[in-house]
Amino acid sequence: MKKQLFITFLKIGGFTLGGGAAMVPMMQREIVDRNHWLTKEEFLDIYAVSQATPGIFAVDMASHIGYKCGGLKASICAALGVVTPSIVIILAIAIIFSQFQDNPWVEAFFKGVRPAVVALLAVPIFSMARSARITWTNCWIPVLSTVLIWLCGVSPAWIILVAGVGGYVYGRCIGRKDKNTDCQ
Repeated sequence: MKKQLFITFLKIGGFTLGGGAAMVPMMQREIVDRNHWLTKEEFLDIYAVSQATPGIFAVDMASHIGYKCGGLKASICAALGVVTPSIVIILAIAIIFSQFQDNPWVEAFFKGVRPAVVALLAVPIFSMARSARITWTNCWIPVLSTVLIWLCGVSPAWIILVAGVGGYVYGRCIGRKDKNTDCQ
């Protein structure tokens, strides 16, 4: 399992451009869809915790997934797998960057990649919304959360904490009232 996790996250780290969030579609495809190591719900839970955890998002995701799949050693293997390609690539770029810094081909390449990364981010968002059972009646929660994070600068950790407390209160009180029972 540890070797499989390392190789899987090595592929994820090596073949995705755009940082941690851009890795989410490939992570979901490899971890949930292809290998069935986690359910969509488990993946979504790990995604939420990783967003709120300090540090590098991709490493947080890899280490949480690794731990869930095989404990501490698997967690370390997954984290090493996801960072190894970046370390190798950054070292190579650092060695030769000055030669290509103002190259119009390189600049054009990155201008072309950026919009594609936005599209790659949209796919897991809609997939996660479906897994999280987002409907027209509760879609205001992710919309408001996005506005608070993006426009108001609220930390995602606060959003997750408030949403968790709200979900707990709803489940314990309001949800029970819908079933004609007391809030206890």
